[in-house]
Amino acid sequence: MAGLGNLEDIVKRFSAALPEPVRHLQEDMEKNLRGVMEGSLQKMNLVTREEFDIQSAVLLRTREKLEALEQRLAAIEAQQTAAKAD
Repeated sequence: MAGLGNLEDIVKRFSAALPEPVRHLQEDMEKNLRGVMEGSLQKMNLVTREEFDIQSAVLLRTREKLEALEQRLAAIEAQQTAAKAD
């Protein structure tokens, strides 16, 4: 899940901002707020930075392989064209 560290920080800041009369409910509110926020983030299909970086690396490798294959294909096609011209 994306931003769990940030989520904890948000929940703690929200709880700390509560007025004194409701501070005794702080633990329950933290649990409920955390649950609501985690559920909302899951519905958004967010990914962690680590997952994003991994997929970016996979995409880069795939792009490099595609470019290499395109170059090989162009060379083969050039050879075939040259062979037909002879």
